[in-house]
Order: sequence, then C-alpha cells, then structure tokens
Amino acid sequence: MPPSADLIVENASILTMDPDTPRAEAIAIKGGEIIAIADRATVLEHKGPGTRVIDAERGSVVPGFIEAHMHLFAGAAELDHLQLMGVHGFEALCDAVRNYAAKRPDLSVLQAQGADYTILSATERVSRHHLDRILPDRPFVMAAPDHHTMWANTKALELAGLLRGKRLGPGNEIVMGDDGLASGELREGEAFGPLIALAGEEHVRLGLATGGEPDPKPTPSEQASDRAIMRRGLEWCAKHGITSIQNMDGNLHQLELLSEIEAEGGLLCRVQVPFHYKNFMTLDMLDKASDMAERYNGEWLSSGMVKVFYDGVLDSWTAVMVEPYADRPDWLGEPLFTPQQFIDLAVAVDRRGLQMAVHSIGDGAVRAVLDGYEAAQKQNGRRDSRHRVEHIEVVTAADIPRFAKLGVIASMQPPHPPGSMGLPLEPTVSRIGPARWPLSYAWRTLKNAGARIVFASDWPVSPIDPILGIQAAVLRKPWAESDPDQSFSLHESLAGYTVEGAYAEFMEHRKGRLRTGFMADLVVLSADIEATAPEALHTARPMTTICGGKITYQA
Repeated sequence: MPPSADLIVENASILTMDPDTPRAEAIAIKGGEIIAIADRATVLEHKGPGTRVIDAERGSVVPGFIEAHMHLFAGAAELDHLQLMGVHGFEALCDAVRNYAAKRPDLSVLQAQGADYTILSATERVSRHHLDRILPDRPFVMAAPDHHTMWANTKALELAGLLRGKRLGPGNEIVMGDDGLASGELREGEAFGPLIALAGEEHVRLGLATGGEPDPKPTPSEQASDRAIMRRGLEWCAKHGITSIQNMDGNLHQLELLSEIEAEGGLLCRVQVPFHYKNFMTLDMLDKASDMAERYNGEWLSSGMVKVFYDGVLDSWTAVMVEPYADRPDWLGEPLFTPQQFIDLAVAVDRRGLQMAVHSIGDGAVRAVLDGYEAAQKQNGRRDSRHRVEHIEVVTAADIPRFAKLGVIASMQPPHPPGSMGLPLEPTVSRIGPARWPLSYAWRTLKNAGARIVFASDWPVSPIDPILGIQAAVLRKPWAESDPDQSFSLHESLAGYTVEGAYAEFMEHRKGRLRTGFMADLVVLSADIEATAPEALHTARPMTTICGGKITYQA
C-alpha cells in the first residue's frame, strides 16, 4: 500500500520546474516532503482517511516563491506607515499626509514610504519648507522608494539634531540650503538614521544601519514587540506565496527573534539572515559572521552570508559609476569602500567559506565587486562560492562575461527599472544617459552571456508580490527602439523566483522545484498562469501557500 499523505493538491495545472517531469495534475505531501507528483489517479492512491485534499480548480501550482533579496524586519514595520506610491503633486501629498496624521494623533513621528523623487513635479525637489506647509507642528519624514533618500520637515530635523548639519562618512549627505540649514533632503542611512531613532524604530533598521545589536539589550516587552513585527512580516510574505526568504540586512537580533518564533511554531517561511559588514568594521569582526553561520544552519533558519553595501543609488547620485553621470558630468559617486579595502574583505570572507552578497548599483561598483571576487579566487583558489552582486542597474560591456567566468550570481529586481510597475522614468533615465541605456537593468544580456539570474523584489523598496515581479519581467520594454530587449519569458521569470533562488542558497537539491523527496513548499494560484495573458498576470492570486507541508496562508 502506498503511504497515506497528510495533504493532497489535485485538479491542478502543476508547473514543477523539473525538466524530468515538467507537468503534473496532483501532488501528495507527507512529513513536510513531496511523496508523489503525477497524474490525479496515481496521486490519489496516497489518499487515506486522514488526508486533507485541496481542489486547485485547474489553477496553476508552482514551487513556493523564493524571495532572494528583501528586508523582512524593516518591511514589516513599514506596513503601518503611510504609503505614497502613486501620489503626485503637492495637493495630493498634502491630503494624504494630513489624513494620515489625523488618524494617528498619538504617534511621536509620522512616517511615509514610497515618495517618488518627482512627487512634486519633474523639476521641483522636495524641501523641508514644502513639508512644513503640510504639517508644521508634528515631526514628519518620508522616504523615497529606494530607501536611500529621506525628506523631513523642520520639526523632525530639529528633534533629531540635523537642522544645522552633521559630519558624516563617505557616501552620506545632509543636503544644506542657502540659509546654512538643512534643506530637508537626507541621502543614505547615516544621514537619516537619527530620524529612524526618533521614531523609535531603530531596532528594525539596525541590520541595515550598523549590523550590530540593540544596546541596551531589549526588555522582555521590547523583545515581544519586535517579535510581533517580525511575525507580521512573515504573514505578509506567506500571503504572497513566499516560502523562502533571503534577507539582505542582518544581525544576531533578527536570528534570535526568528528562532523564538520557530520555537513557538510560528515560522511561516524559511529565512536566511546574513551578517552585515559595514565600512567602519575591521576584518576580525567576521568572526561573528562565522559564528552566526555555525549556530544557524538549518532548513528553516540559516545564516552563512555576509552582506555589504559598496555604493548607493542612481537617483541621489550615490551610485558609483565608471564614467560620470549624464546629468552631472563632474561626478562619479563616492564608494563606501576603497577598491583595496573591498578586495581585502572579499578575500577574508571567501577564505572563511562564507557567501558574499554586495549591493552594487552603478557600473563602477559592479566592476569593483567583481574585482574583489576575482582576487579572492586567485588568492584562495576557486570554489563553488556563489558570491552575488545585488541590483546591477548599470554594467559595462567588459564586465558582462565576468559573471559566468567567475561563477558570480546576478541578483536583480524586475520591479526596479524606471517605467516598470508605475515607476517614473525620471530622474533615473537622465542620470544614466542614453549611451548607457542598453546596459541598464540588463537581465537578458547577462543571461545570454551565461550568468545565473535570480529575481526578487527588494521589499519594502518595491511591492513584495512575486507575481507582479514576474509580470514586470515579461512585460519589460526598452526605453529606446535601439535598445536591446531585456524581457524574460514566463518560464524564465518563474525560474528566477524559484529554481534560481534555490541555487543562490545552495539548496537546489531540496527546493525550487516540485519533485519527489523535495521540501513541500508550493503555492496554489487562482488561475492557470500559462493560459493568462501577460497583461493580466497580476490577477492570478495565491489561494493557498504551503511551506514544509503546512498551510501557511489560505485566501
């Protein structure tokens, strides 16, 4: 007798992502693993008296989405903030902020997310004076979608001690006005960190801001509050069909919170949390990264990665370029590490057998990071390191073949190109300049050159929904007719959120595909995505998310 399944999903259009058995009608799960995936009659042989059966109603069933680049803790906290995506013009901004403020009279600091750089107009940059006109008496801050720029009103700047400026490290800036006071625009985390602290959310940003731990140690009530935030983020992920998370900021505090949630039986997704190495650290601090990797190495909770920022973003001129910005011909951007500092770091991380993931948006940053990985191979010997370059919004032709040559993963985000998912073209396309457009967000070019491409959202920078990301990749259009087509097919895009995510995590033998013996991580969708027009893909919604054989979300 075939073993009885805990759970069967039938009447499905299953896309296994397994080349040996690309399609199936039903799937049986027992003990957190797939025990059968085949036609309906074969799978139903595993139905026992205690088996739960889910009717997929001919919707697609796909491997659970693997979110390969996101910020879980900060994203979860921001779910309660004012969301400004799609808001344009001073009057619309004024209405949104005042309505939000009226409903939250007790908040010490009002925070908003998703404010386009062109939220006022294509030419007028936000200042504290604009925000003072909206809300003069309560501290108010709002962040750009990329989370690399914030704007604050005068009240917030005064309370945070930023109104008269502050000395900052490389790549960070408090933009000063002609009156000798802060204009209200703050570029990069060191500049706006005091505003986050003012709002009482410094714990959620520590993994990004310092890579360190809360000091003093959280009280039991603070720990419970942080745990509740993290739970909210996990629920949000499960609702969107996500079963695995590769977090891109990290510290021990996040791992401990997730471990406590796991002990309570509430870990809805598998989570990898890196050690975040900052440019003020010394190489001996990598001992902590090795310790985190040793302590957390399970299939539900793991570490083993070192995350680094090499540069900033294009819109605030903080990304590092090989040639000057098209709209700022005297400026290349300022790296957060010197090339030699980064080479020394890459060699040290690689020598420990750890994986490395580096935020590199400008083509100058991408080149410097590839140089570091190449130096690590020469000094330590080649191994299956699967080091990663995160974002790669601009790359040079000379550096494209180096990804495949060095075995480096290109981690890219379909929601990020200007013009995608409602993002404005400006100011980004003018920063880049037409000469570099053909090698901007160049997924197809990199893939054709043999690079492994993994997709993600970078939530909360972009909406978390993997289906929206898949749609963005399929519908991608060039900015100019002469630019190459960088779009992906439906199956390539789906692989970017499943197969390639598993590969990036060294887990391709256990997840990313639906195959007998693999983890029972899958999502049941409301429609057959292969039969859905690309323009309508966003209408296919997760109906049931299953992680480790357990239902983590059901519509």
